[in-house]
Amino acid sequence: MKRYLFFVCLLLSFQLSAQQIQKDSTKILDEVVVKAYQYNRSLKESPVALGIATEKDFNRFNNSSVVSTMNTIPGVRMEERSPGSYRFSIRGSTLRSPFGVRNVKFYWNGLPLTDGGGNTYLNLLDFDAFGRAEIIKGPGASLYGAGTGGVVLLNNPFARQNQIQLSTSGGSFGLQRYQTSGTFGNSKRRIFVNYAHQQLDGYRQQSAMKRDALNVEGKFSLTEKSGLRVSLFYADLYYQTPGGLTLTQYNSDPRQARPPGAFGGAIQQQAAIYNKTIYGSSTYERQWNSHWSSRIGAYGSYTDFTNPSILNYERRTEQNLGGRTDTRYEFEKQSWKGKLTVGVEYQYFYSPLADYGNRNGVRDTIQTDDRLTSNSLLAFVQAEFDLPNNFYATIGGSTNFLKYKFNRLSGLPAGNYRRNFDPELSPRFALIKKINESFSAFGSVSKGFSPPTQAEVRPSTGVYNNTLSPEQGINYEVGLRGSIWKNFSFDVVAYDFELAQAIVSQKNIFNVDYFINAGSTSQKGVETFLSYQTVSAPQFISYLRAWVSYTFTNYKFTNFQHDGVDYSANRWTGSPLNALVTGVDLSIFKKFYWNLTTNYVDCIPLNDANSIYAASYFLVGSRVGFKNNFSSKTSVEIFGGVDNALDQRYSLGNDLNSTGGRYFNAAAARNFYFGMKVKI
Repeated sequence: MKRYLFFVCLLLSFQLSAQQIQKDSTKILDEVVVKAYQYNRSLKESPVALGIATEKDFNRFNNSSVVSTMNTIPGVRMEERSPGSYRFSIRGSTLRSPFGVRNVKFYWNGLPLTDGGGNTYLNLLDFDAFGRAEIIKGPGASLYGAGTGGVVLLNNPFARQNQIQLSTSGGSFGLQRYQTSGTFGNSKRRIFVNYAHQQLDGYRQQSAMKRDALNVEGKFSLTEKSGLRVSLFYADLYYQTPGGLTLTQYNSDPRQARPPGAFGGAIQQQAAIYNKTIYGSSTYERQWNSHWSSRIGAYGSYTDFTNPSILNYERRTEQNLGGRTDTRYEFEKQSWKGKLTVGVEYQYFYSPLADYGNRNGVRDTIQTDDRLTSNSLLAFVQAEFDLPNNFYATIGGSTNFLKYKFNRLSGLPAGNYRRNFDPELSPRFALIKKINESFSAFGSVSKGFSPPTQAEVRPSTGVYNNTLSPEQGINYEVGLRGSIWKNFSFDVVAYDFELAQAIVSQKNIFNVDYFINAGSTSQKGVETFLSYQTVSAPQFISYLRAWVSYTFTNYKFTNFQHDGVDYSANRWTGSPLNALVTGVDLSIFKKFYWNLTTNYVDCIPLNDANSIYAASYFLVGSRVGFKNNFSSKTSVEIFGGVDNALDQRYSLGNDLNSTGGRYFNAAAARNFYFGMKVKI
């Protein structure tokens, strides 16, 4: 902690010295336009707790992963159990995600990326496919459907001018990455194409990964009032899964894979994931007149998925179809104006899934052969009002209709189940007051509703659970944001989310995941982001930004008993009490740059009994580079950096409630990277 205080003092000294530099006349918050909830207005006029990451934020770190960038956003925690194996949570939703991304709804260019079964393959997207991310914290059900863990809106980058980009990078533990992209067209037609190959040997045994990803995006202006956007990506992903370690194994050799036991080890069983997915979408938008506009989109995806694990060998395919449409009506009265949005979203999911025995990485005899189907329909409406005295109000709500079907063709226990979830109304009310051009305050009340995903009703145990209840709760939050002296900005949000029937993961005697309802929980927290920024003419220091991101999460079970044990009043499993990230970004002569990031994460309870914790850790990373623009289109960038500079031993992506104490997945030790990027 002393080292952390040192870096905080260092950051403050940069802030004081920067006051001698010429101040920028542009207020930071004015530059942020919010797309979430279809506001399309500045953050100061948008009553929503939000985190935004742009290309500039992504490029502060190693260009092979977005994990570090996402973890700079208050309230967001992204984990990587091994290269390519992501977990993503907003406000503590990791407890439902022993692996993968669940209970957070992702959208790709306005259409669902999260499939109809409730899962998101975020690891399919290449680093350069991320242009902008808006993270909505708290329930987004009023406009985005079922979910209590938040919503993420992703958009690919589109350069303002035609250009070709070539980049390559390498680093420790066998990192190699090769990427090329191009933006072509004119004001009426623009196409973005990106291809990247990335591979890594990995820090641990049995943790190699390889991915080939292709993205094609197109924007077409059909008339002065209508446009079409198309999107296509294909990814071929392979990554090994080393498995969790006990504390003794983790302390003696954190690089080892899970050793052989009663069912063999990760290396012997060749534990890995093979995922080939193609996703395509198209969206048509038209402005009918000054009041009416419409948007309609459709998408489809196909996934071929293979997972030899320590216990079995899983083969499945997934087919997804869906669409989303909304119509907006804008009106204006003498002293106020507003916008009404109504729409529907539909998703269909079908997955044949078979489990076999795993004989040293080779498929053996069949154990179960299942068919999973889901149909979901979301109907939503939202009204926005720009009221007198700089008040802005939002009233919205949605109704979710969902049904599951499960049919076991082979294996025990046999079953053919159907389940129709009761329709749930999820309202949201939000109000913001813009006090002046520099300050605004907001509050909101919203209801979240989240049914179990397909991976939770039919988990790795192979036993279908038709009685798992949806979780739901009410979220209250207040926030204050603004700027001082034009250069200093702040965004502070406090919330209280009271959740009932929370879904949590457990382990059976074979250390295989299954899910139960945990009664009620209380999730209280504070999210703070402070930033100081200044820009000057081409002098020695042409740009300086110092920032602090702090997250406080006081999460507890309030009424939770399981197997005769009362866990009430215990801390919420898998969430740190405190997380503090700081950063300094410096540019010299607009050619040389330096980024410094520190990340402190408090200790984390690893089981519901709170009897074992992952130790706190403190990370330091830095990136330096040289960038020169030879013309408006041509530039060269050379960069290098270090992650985990203090060589901390820590676990990023713990296996919660693990049987046999196999909680720990060691993250990489000190590692270096370097690369070059050319734009022409």
